[in-house]
Amino acid sequence: MKIDAIVLHEIQMPLMHPFQTSFGITTGRRILLVELQAEGTTAWGECVAGEHPYFSDEMIDTAWHITATELAPRLIGVDLESGRDVPDLLKQVRGHRMAKAALENAVWELEALLKNMPLAKLLGGTRDKIACGVSIGIQPTPEKQMEKIETELSAGYQRIKLKCKPGWDSHIFEMVRKRWPNILLSCDANSAYRLSDADHIATWDQFKLLMIEQPLWYDDFYFHAQLQARIQTAICLDESIRNRRDAQAALELKSGRIINIKVGRVGGFTEAIAIHDIAASHAVPVWCGGMLESGIGRAQNIALSTLPNFSLPGDVSASKRYWAEDIIEPQVTVSPEGEITVPLGPGSGFKVLRDRIEKLTVRKERISTTFQG
Repeated sequence: MKIDAIVLHEIQMPLMHPFQTSFGITTGRRILLVELQAEGTTAWGECVAGEHPYFSDEMIDTAWHITATELAPRLIGVDLESGRDVPDLLKQVRGHRMAKAALENAVWELEALLKNMPLAKLLGGTRDKIACGVSIGIQPTPEKQMEKIETELSAGYQRIKLKCKPGWDSHIFEMVRKRWPNILLSCDANSAYRLSDADHIATWDQFKLLMIEQPLWYDDFYFHAQLQARIQTAICLDESIRNRRDAQAALELKSGRIINIKVGRVGGFTEAIAIHDIAASHAVPVWCGGMLESGIGRAQNIALSTLPNFSLPGDVSASKRYWAEDIIEPQVTVSPEGEITVPLGPGSGFKVLRDRIEKLTVRKERISTTFQG
């Protein structure tokens, strides 16, 4: 595979409903898409960096700059055999994992298209359907929170994850358990608590949560190990796990018993697969987290979720939960049983709607020259 050019697109998509976490409220997304042009074929990737450096130290504007000036030029004209070649080509640039993932994942997509095979199979996937859960943001009132949960359960989703923060936790969990004592329920703190809150967090054991996701510092797994030793509920690590070395260290420290793999957070499919394999070797289940992706990123998350150790319902939900109109067809749908059927066509199995992308594009740049550094 030899890439002739890479085109960057910034699109802007309003969310169907505001999404609130402990970071704040998101009402729309600025999204960086990368388009690879190679051998008469086009492949796409999506950078999941947000509008602000709140979830990670990346944001769309830094990702755009580093992709245009440092990353994309290193792939132009290079003879690539596989998406696995990309990390080594980009390793001189430290960090910027979300920007790197957009390019690497697009190369995997390109490889699958040129080989006329499903991306899921190329990644090593074994499932023809994936189980789906939902992540529900903090609502204006507890009553609205209950209404939102009712809506998602009626849609068939197999796991409910509630965003939480100090002041919006125990009383919500109690309300949910009184109404739905047996649903698969988890929470996500996005690093909103500290070890001094351990006694409070320990009271959540009564709610029989599947997991508590990233309760402490975003860059920590040492103190998470102390917290895990004090509570019965499994801790799930998200932001802390940037690569396979983090996963290995966290599992040996017993910092948690579940890992959320977000392919953008860890730098691409190659590292995501490595983390999946390390977790499997420790008998630790993984699941695929979401980053408010458009259909391009969502389709690639579906492919990743087919790997065998993705044994818990992920956050890969239907397009219509987020977008009035997605940029792929068909749009991602979830069955009444809470499952997504994995497409059998080449690549991700979804068609990218170029006309829709062009309509939403507010910035565009074409890179066709090699790195001169």
